Amino acid sequence: MANRLASETSPYLLQHQNNPVDWYPWGSEALERAKRENKPIFLSIGYSACHWCHVMEHESFESPAIAARLNADFVCIKVDREERPDLDHIYMNAVQMMTGHGGWPMSVFLTPDLQPFFGGTYWPPEPRRGMPGFGQVLEAVADAWKNRQQMAIEQAAELTRHLQQVGNEQGTRGGFSRELLSQAVVHFERLFDAQNGGFGRAPKFPHAMDLRLLLRIWRRHPNQTILDMVTLTLDKMAAGGIYDHLAGGFARYSVDEKWLVPHFEKMLYDNALLARAYLEAYLATSKPDYARVVRETCDYVLRDMTDPQGGFHSTEDADSEGVEGKFYVWKPDEIVEMLGPEKAERFSYVYDVSPQGNFEHGQSILNLAKSIEQIAELRGWDRAQLEAELAESRAILLARRNRRVRPGKDDKVLVSWNALMIDTLAAAAVALDEPRYLEAANKATQFILRECTRPDGRLLHSWRLGQAKFDAYLDDYAYLLNALISMYEATFDETYVDHAVRLANVLLERFEDRERGGFYFTADDHEQLIARNKDLHDSSVPSGNSVAATALLRLGKLIGSERFMQSAERTLDLATPIMQQSPAAAGQFMIALDFYFGPTPEIVMLGDRNDPAVVDALKNLRKRFLPNYVLALRPPDGHGVSGHLDAMFEGRTVQLPAPTVFVCENFACQAPTNGLDGAIATWHKLTLEQDLAAVATAEDKPAAP
Repeated sequence: MANRLASETSPYLLQHQNNPVDWYPWGSEALERAKRENKPIFLSIGYSACHWCHVMEHESFESPAIAARLNADFVCIKVDREERPDLDHIYMNAVQMMTGHGGWPMSVFLTPDLQPFFGGTYWPPEPRRGMPGFGQVLEAVADAWKNRQQMAIEQAAELTRHLQQVGNEQGTRGGFSRELLSQAVVHFERLFDAQNGGFGRAPKFPHAMDLRLLLRIWRRHPNQTILDMVTLTLDKMAAGGIYDHLAGGFARYSVDEKWLVPHFEKMLYDNALLARAYLEAYLATSKPDYARVVRETCDYVLRDMTDPQGGFHSTEDADSEGVEGKFYVWKPDEIVEMLGPEKAERFSYVYDVSPQGNFEHGQSILNLAKSIEQIAELRGWDRAQLEAELAESRAILLARRNRRVRPGKDDKVLVSWNALMIDTLAAAAVALDEPRYLEAANKATQFILRECTRPDGRLLHSWRLGQAKFDAYLDDYAYLLNALISMYEATFDETYVDHAVRLANVLLERFEDRERGGFYFTADDHEQLIARNKDLHDSSVPSGNSVAATALLRLGKLIGSERFMQSAERTLDLATPIMQQSPAAAGQFMIALDFYFGPTPEIVMLGDRNDPAVVDALKNLRKRFLPNYVLALRPPDGHGVSGHLDAMFEGRTVQLPAPTVFVCENFACQAPTNGLDGAIATWHKLTLEQDLAAVATAEDKPAAP
């Protein structure tokens, strides 16, 4: 018989609906039963693409003996961390405090009033490799609750007091400075792998926010070493097995230092963040391979991760047919069968497919040990012919791969992750002149505004199969706010500005800590949990506080709101110790800091958005790496639908030929220019001014490590 999870919409929870464990979803029924029967809660948190979550399910949660012990001694609650990141944050902090490490599956034992007293991650069913068996853990915890309950309660209360202090530090007013940017370089140089790219050792994660930060620091300090850290990392990732050379898109991380063997799951947020990093690197360097990676990654999301309603799905599993990576790996005979001997020999040489394999059981993960240009020169092959042949071969093998059993997909739509993808698609659409991306971004935005918004204008976090649920978190509001500004600057549809102002007001009214600065992860009217914390550290995604600071600075500049700017400043104050001590955990905060210190011009254009001169002027601007500016456009009469933008256009009139361009910064405006040539001259001047600003600050060079 199915358990209570059968009525849920989360694919992860539904995976456990036929377990013999008497699972409850998080809710009043389970919590009230725990109090009524004075039973401890076993809280299991994971997500659908988590390999070890699947392992623990098959080994333990499908075991009748283990299920019987769980059902007898505990109230068992299963949570999808992607639906309830508020619970995940609190109890992951608890597990890390108790054990010194964390991860998923997360397994936590709580008192009936939800305070944690013991926890860990994966436990095997029987003792193995120095780990206790899960059955032993359950026996010990049940015995502790029965015979030493008061001690467990006291330990839980003490741990809860520590949890309530996480992220609630006091900021130092005016403590941040632009020197934090240059000082960060020393930190990244120490972590940088000069041979393989990336930061730190295996397992190796992409660090998309840090790469974008380093591009901005390089813009301020034109130092080839800084740029090389970015380009080597991007080159190695795009060549490695972490990148899907047939379908596009990136896996979660690499288990080795060379980016060869990925953890094969594909997450929407990784692909959004990495595509944005490659896009900015393309604008900075003009390397066509970076534009190719952006296109292939965005195309992967549009083709394989887009819901018919317009939103973007969350993840694709690492496993298919119960085997991690099976969908993605190859053996030589299958490639010969599909391509024929000659083309297969060339393809296998280029993509490192061999009889012995580079993975498990003689299988190979496609990767480029050498660039196609290097291979063509080394083997004496015509490069253009080789690239054309490889493109044809990849298409054939992709069609063959698509006939395999595909990994499972978590098709729920999360507002926060969708907003990251919308932001990237909007930027890629205008930089690469690709209308499809803007169309997809607009459709996803409209979907969220329609399906994931309550009648009172507040957001809901998650949607699946026509049902939106869970009050939204800080990440949802902050990420979507940032994406709405990007959508406005891509389309000049002023309704996006109105939506952005509405969300910003909710942030300040419901999430902000007005006393200490920054934003809580949950709203002031959220379900009351044992702690209400602020998330200040980047993880696999940027912290909600750092994106809130970024978006409020952008919106404040765009509409002239001192209130939004000051809120962002208070958040930067709060994050100053993290930026000083752990730059790799504060990449997005430092991107916001770079925007704050500028130069950050306010660009106002008057002209018909369909006028060829206006179109060409915008294309010329958007193909430059000018990471910090705000942009507004209205028709020649200067009238628009959003009163929030009126201050930007006040007193400004068009002068033919259009467009008329006004540039202001720090309360001073330059003389307007007219026509396409005038606009391009303005962009040249902005580029030159940022170059000169970089030279002027070059005296503040990063110190040698």
